Amino acid sequence: MAVALGVMMVGLDGTVVAIANPYIARSLHGSLADLQWVTNAYLLVLAVLLIPMGYLGDRFGRKRIFLVGVAGFALMSLSVGLVGSIAGVIAFRALQGVFGAMLMPNSLAIIRNTFAPEKLNSAVGIWGGATAISVASGPIVGGLLVEHVSWQSVFYVNVPVGALALVIGLFLLAESRVADPGRFDVVGLALLGAGLFGIVFGLIKASAWGWGDARTLALLVGGTALLGLFGLVEARSAQPLLPMRLFRRRSITFGTVTVLLGFFAMYGVLFFVTLYLQNVHGYDPVEAGVHMLPLTAVFVVASPLGGLLNQRFGPKLVVPMGMAMVGVGLLLLLSLQPQSGYVHLWPSFVLVGIGVGMVIVASSDAIVANAPTDDAGVAGGLQSTALQLGGVLGTSILGSVLVTRVGSVLVGTLLRSGVPGFVATRLGVATQLVAQGAAPSLAGAPKALQHAVVVGSHQAFMTGLHLAILVAAIAAFVAAVLGLLLERSESSGGGATVTL
Repeated sequence: MAVALGVMMVGLDGTVVAIANPYIARSLHGSLADLQWVTNAYLLVLAVLLIPMGYLGDRFGRKRIFLVGVAGFALMSLSVGLVGSIAGVIAFRALQGVFGAMLMPNSLAIIRNTFAPEKLNSAVGIWGGATAISVASGPIVGGLLVEHVSWQSVFYVNVPVGALALVIGLFLLAESRVADPGRFDVVGLALLGAGLFGIVFGLIKASAWGWGDARTLALLVGGTALLGLFGLVEARSAQPLLPMRLFRRRSITFGTVTVLLGFFAMYGVLFFVTLYLQNVHGYDPVEAGVHMLPLTAVFVVASPLGGLLNQRFGPKLVVPMGMAMVGVGLLLLLSLQPQSGYVHLWPSFVLVGIGVGMVIVASSDAIVANAPTDDAGVAGGLQSTALQLGGVLGTSILGSVLVTRVGSVLVGTLLRSGVPGFVATRLGVATQLVAQGAAPSLAGAPKALQHAVVVGSHQAFMTGLHLAILVAAIAAFVAAVLGLLLERSESSGGGATVTL
């Protein structure tokens, strides 16, 4: 129960923020890059620290680190709502990532060390179900809070959930740790953090600086080089932050990649389609949440379904099938236009939601259940790192693709919609605004001209959105192919039943 509540707190945070993003931008005068950092400051810190925090759990006690994470996450959520500036929101979101990193890998490690092998698949299914419920309820909860209270309240909701998880966990969770965890790998942590930051920062700034800009290339190449050096250092270290021996097991390697690619697609769709619903269609937060429900609610069904199918057939069937559904669902979204009806959305949402829900359970089992017991915390951190890093890369890469495409077509779409040439050229600098699905406002302009600006801006946004969705779909199909290389874990057999 305590583990489920902690996981729900983090899952809820991800989807309610997506609903709140347009309101954060308007309230605090944030750009698309700012919104990307509201999401990515959290996800990036989370991705960097998940493995180290899994190690700390192994060393100092998984229950202890988990509960510190729950308390800190709730406190930082409160701070995000109170700070009152876009820079402050980004800073406290980063601190949320620190405590979220304590919480997530140790939740899986607690499960791994609590349940017998024949019951592990059921436990992972429950863990996935808790995530599913929080993700499913996020858009509705977030919409209601944003519309009837404030955008800040979507963060405040974590406080009572965290308090309940803390109280239950103090009394009911059993402590576990590794007898001799060894020294902490500071060099590995520094290389991993610097490498990931360089790549993500470069991807986000590419839309403003240009993909061929020396600064962009330096960050991307430098970040990649640091990650390569991280791998070399870890392979030669007697006590590495991330044991390279884990990757000798094929299912751990390809399970990690499929999780990353699955959430690359999932976060990209959630981030940008929410902007489409609110800024292009003009839906209020509750309406946007209701329209997103088929994407998130099916997680409740898909997680246990993925567990059952994985139990019977193994990840070699479940992961490719799930990722193929994600890819097909994304391709269907390529028909979206500014005035598209809901029939163009919900079938795609259902396919993507079911596909990702199935994949996360099957691939999580492939990663965690294939790891040695003493590496449970690190394996849980690896799985969660792949998930969060997929989200970072999804919002960063797809965001840069969208902004770059919008910038290249905006003047042309404005001209085709009837905007005079000198006005279209002047508005060509509004790429960041249009990339959020919004349209620049011309003070004192005739209604017909303002309407033409809106039409041209929305068409430019849709052109960028289509390209971003296509990239996400290709990633999903690549993951489907890689999923064919997964193997059934030795500890997940035995007729377990997945229940919520």
